[in-house]
Amino acid sequence: MSRRTVRLGAGAGFAGDRIDPAVDLARRGELDYLIFECLGERTVAAAQSRRLADPASGYDPLLEARLLAVLPYAAEAGTTVVTNSGAANPVAAGELAARIAARSGLASRVAVVTGDDVLDTVRRADPVVWETGQRLSACQDELISANAYLGSQPVAAALAQGADVVLTGRLADPALYLGPLRYRHGWGETEWDSLGAGTVTGHLLECAGQLTGGYFADPGTKPVPGMARLGFPFADVAADGTAVLGKLPGTGGRLDIRTCAEQLLYEVDDPTAYLTPDVTADFSRVTFTQTDADQVLVEGAGGRPRPEDLKVTLGFRGGWTGEGQIGYAGPRALDRAKLAGDIVRERLVAVHGVDETAIRVEYIGAGALFRGLVSDVDPVEVRLRVSARVADAELADAIGWEVESLYTNGPAGGGGAARHLREVVAVRSCLLPRNSVRPDVHLLEG
Repeated sequence: MSRRTVRLGAGAGFAGDRIDPAVDLARRGELDYLIFECLGERTVAAAQSRRLADPASGYDPLLEARLLAVLPYAAEAGTTVVTNSGAANPVAAGELAARIAARSGLASRVAVVTGDDVLDTVRRADPVVWETGQRLSACQDELISANAYLGSQPVAAALAQGADVVLTGRLADPALYLGPLRYRHGWGETEWDSLGAGTVTGHLLECAGQLTGGYFADPGTKPVPGMARLGFPFADVAADGTAVLGKLPGTGGRLDIRTCAEQLLYEVDDPTAYLTPDVTADFSRVTFTQTDADQVLVEGAGGRPRPEDLKVTLGFRGGWTGEGQIGYAGPRALDRAKLAGDIVRERLVAVHGVDETAIRVEYIGAGALFRGLVSDVDPVEVRLRVSARVADAELADAIGWEVESLYTNGPAGGGGAARHLREVVAVRSCLLPRNSVRPDVHLLEG
């Protein structure tokens, strides 16, 4: 691999992603950087809720397993690990990474990026909440978190300090990839076309297995081979921003123009103006060229000046959700499931005082996803799911309890009941002026 390019590997595309494809990349990918993108809007709000319950927690629950698996290979290959797995507590995540490195005998320098937690700033600023159109102060729900989308600059700064592992909280997903490119290629903060090109590369890689056929796969129309051993992608990025995407030989999946085109359009509203904290990226002139098997050249991305405001994810306490499920099979399965749903709904209202409008009854296997779909087919099996959002945990537990009680209270043939409850963190959004958000980098020695 030419040293004039930087090789970035996608180690994860979401919090619950597999670990073995990342180990494969760390072991034989000859990477400069291995990136774990593990943070979504609901993920960071849920992490804030965990941190409120336990101040020592709040980072990605799989962080320790990921680092234990990849750090020895990364250290041997000279690969730097960059991840937003710090979630709501990047300092604790960094301390964990330093302990893991020390226990493994690795002289790793761990950098922690902070500053995305803007809870106090948001309360003072009282911005308009997108979803309500009203000021934050008008919201009746309890605000528990506010995390601004940081850009790539603090990642580049951490790498400039010699970090071997970089832990962040909420960053824009492509910024995890753009940070190393800015550091290695020396791209300035107003080199808009370069920043746009790096953002496109990050956007393509950020969901890992989606690019190599994972979410692309559809039997018969879009076959993907070897999905049980799906390989995660990497990119060799030149100083002019052009990139060659690839995956390791011997891994499953496919990487071609079609998989790239689908991923390019993922979560994109206006392809001429993809807004990030670093740049307003222009995807409209991007081209893909198949240069070899599972190898695609990416060119044509551009950029314009970045937005003046940063997006902020707000987390609110939203009560509790209770759920119960039970299955019915055989003749008249749907009729029995509907009767069961009616029984549970009536009892939740009459016995427990649940607001009827909060109750949701679904018949999985008979239009639960395609609501309102008319079908004359009598399904051979149906799974009833009843859920409701309520004010407290005790009432939420009653939802599943009532479903489970159908075992002996009818109708006939119910089985496989399951129940659970969880606290709800409602996610909303607002904007803050860029100059009110101040990222910082802390270096730890492992």
